[in-house]
Amino acid sequence: MSIQIRPEPPRQPEVEELLRLSDEFAFALYPADSCYLLDVSELEKPGVTVFVARVDGRALGMAGLVVSAADGEPNAELKRMFVHEDARGRGLARSLLGALEAAAADAGVPEIRLETGPLQHAAIALYERAGYARIPNFGPYVGDEFSVCYAKALSVATH
Repeated sequence: MSIQIRPEPPRQPEVEELLRLSDEFAFALYPADSCYLLDVSELEKPGVTVFVARVDGRALGMAGLVVSAADGEPNAELKRMFVHEDARGRGLARSLLGALEAAAADAGVPEIRLETGPLQHAAIALYERAGYARIPNFGPYVGDEFSVCYAKALSVATH
């Protein structure tokens, strides 16, 4: 099994299919107004990098890294992490997370934050095993009972 993870454009059929499946998954668990899903056009904006995990050439996982600068300090949020059900349990999500963390650290981002849902037990376990700690809900997630937020400090690369 050959696994390759790299940044790719989101507007391609295999990635759009992963987005569609991710949407179905989220909407089956949560009310629509509690699903904070970036669409393809939002994933194409400056500051957003979409990482795609391919197994033997087939796109089976993805995650987006949204980097912005608030108060002059870079910050990052993990968005749209999803692994196709056919590929779960193979370590793709952990590999995607590692690729995003490395890219964020290289960009000088000191911390990655993320939001997930309380019913996504496998995702929560992954984040906690990877060193993410629960934080108060931030930004649009404040007050949303269907949101749980996490953050992880990164070792920022010095250039």
